[in-house]
Amino acid sequence: MADEDYIAVNRAHWDERAAPHAGSPEYDVERLISGERRLSDVVAFDEPLLGDISGLRTLHLQCHIGTDTLSLSRLGARMTGLDLSGASLEQARRIAGSAGAEIDYVQSDVYSAPEALEGRTFELLYTGIGALCWLPDIRRWAQVVAELVEPGGRLFVREGHPMMWAIDEEWAERDGTLALRYPYFEREQGNVWDFDETYVTTDYSFEHTKSIDWNHGIGELISAVLDVGFELTGFVEHRSQPWLSLPGCMDLGSDGEWRLKQDDWRLPLTYTLQARRRG
Repeated sequence: MADEDYIAVNRAHWDERAAPHAGSPEYDVERLISGERRLSDVVAFDEPLLGDISGLRTLHLQCHIGTDTLSLSRLGARMTGLDLSGASLEQARRIAGSAGAEIDYVQSDVYSAPEALEGRTFELLYTGIGALCWLPDIRRWAQVVAELVEPGGRLFVREGHPMMWAIDEEWAERDGTLALRYPYFEREQGNVWDFDETYVTTDYSFEHTKSIDWNHGIGELISAVLDVGFELTGFVEHRSQPWLSLPGCMDLGSDGEWRLKQDDWRLPLTYTLQARRRG
C-alpha cells in the first residue's frame, strides 16, 4: 500500500478521535490541566526509568492530544510534540495553553519529521504507547530517529509488546486463551481494521472506522536502532499496559495499568527500550 494511502486513512481515523479522547474519563484532561493530576498515568509509569530530564530539549514523536507531552514538560523537559493529526494537535495546543505550559507542536508524519522540524535535533526523543504500530517500516523509523537525536542524545520508547499485538482478542475474551493470530514480524502488508470504536469510553459514533497498522518484532526494532548508530542502554519487558487490550481477562490496577487476571508470566504486554546515540 502506498504511503499516501495509509497516511490519509490513519489521519482521518485520528482526526475524528481527538475530541472524544480529550473528553474521555481515561485521559482525564481537566484534572491534568488543573494540576490536580501532575502527570498522566503513562508518564508516571515511565518516570523511574526516564530519570532526571530537566532542561533537556525533548521531542515527543506521535504525541496525539499531548497529555504525555504536558507531563514530560512538568518533569522539566523543554518539549516539542509532533503528530500526524491536525485535530489532535488542536487539542494538544488547547491543553498546553490551559495548563500554562510552553510546548511547540508540529504537524507531520514521522517519516517527514526532519524536514518539518527544519533540521532541529534533540537531546531526548520520547515515543510512547501505541505509536510504532502505525508505521510500516521500523528501519525507516530508526533512520529518522538518528537524524533527530544529536550525538550523545537519548532515545526512550515504551510500546505495546509485539507478542501482545499478535494475540487473538476474541479468544482471550471468550475463555482466557492466549492464542497467536496476527503477525509478530513486520510484513509489507499492514493489518486493515474496520471498527466503530476506540480505546476510551465515549458515546461518539465514528464515521472513519478504517485504520491500518503493522507489528514489529523485538529483534527487528533492536537491530534497526543499533544499525543507525545507537547503543542499547536498557531494555525491560513489562507485565502491564495502560489500556485494556484483552477484554475479559485483565484487571485494572490502582496505577492505571492493566494486567492479566491469571498467570501474568504468560505474556509480556509492553516494553521499554532505551538507547544512546554514539557520538
